[in-house]
Amino acid sequence: MRILAHGFAVLFGLSKNALWAFGVHILTASGAFFAFLAMVAAAEFRFPEMFLWMGVALLVDGVDGPLARKLEVKKWWPYWSGEMLDAVIDYFTYVMLPAFALYQSGLMGRYASFTCAAIIVITSAIYYADTRMKSRDYGFIGFPVTWNMVVFSLFIVSPGPIFSMAVVVITAVLTFVPVIFVHPVRVKVWRTLTLSVLIAWSISGAIGIWYDLDAPFIVDVIIVATSIYLFCIGFLLQLLGELQ
Repeated sequence: MRILAHGFAVLFGLSKNALWAFGVHILTASGAFFAFLAMVAAAEFRFPEMFLWMGVALLVDGVDGPLARKLEVKKWWPYWSGEMLDAVIDYFTYVMLPAFALYQSGLMGRYASFTCAAIIVITSAIYYADTRMKSRDYGFIGFPVTWNMVVFSLFIVSPGPIFSMAVVVITAVLTFVPVIFVHPVRVKVWRTLTLSVLIAWSISGAIGIWYDLDAPFIVDVIIVATSIYLFCIGFLLQLLGELQ
C-alpha cells in the first residue's frame, strides 16, 4: 500500500500524506457503495443481507472520522468537504434505506409502514438542515436520525405494529426536542461504558442477522437493553449536568 501511495504521489506530484488523506474521502465514499448493495438486497426482500451491508456502512462511518482527524484531511484537501460527503452518505444509509426497508417489509402493515417511512424521511431531512445539531460536548441535540439502528431493532424484536409505530412517531418527535444523544466515540463522558454497550448491541445484531432476524429470546433482551441505554444515556447525563 505504501509503495502504491508513493507511486501515485510521484505521478500526480502530491505528497504521500496528501494521498493518504484523500484515501479517507475514498473510504467515506465507499459507504455509498455498501448502501447501494443494501438497497438492492432490500428491493429483493433479502433483509438480513440488507442489514449486513448497512452494518458495513456503519463500520465505515465509525472509523472515517477519527482517520480524517489523524491524517489531517482538511489541511491537505481544504476544498473537499468531508462533512458534506459524510452527510450525503449518512442520509442515505441512516434514513432512506431503513425507511425503504420499513415500507418494503410492511412490518406494521402496508399503510402504517408507508406512513412511518414518510415521517422518517421528512423529519430527518429537516434535522440535517439544522446547524445546531451538535452540542458543546460533541453529542447530538435531538434524536440524531440513526434510523438504521431503530428499524433494525424493530426487525429483530418484532414488538407488533402498534408498538412499532409508536416507537417511530415518538422518536421522530424527539428529533426536534432539545435532548442530548451521545456520540459513542466523540462524547468522552462514560465513553468506555457506552462503547462497550454499543459493541454488545453490535454483536447481538450480528447474531440476529445470522439467525435471519429470528434470533433467540436472549438476543432480543440484549438488543432492547442496549438500545434503551444508547437511547437514554445522553438525556440522563444532561440531567446530571455532565453534558451540555
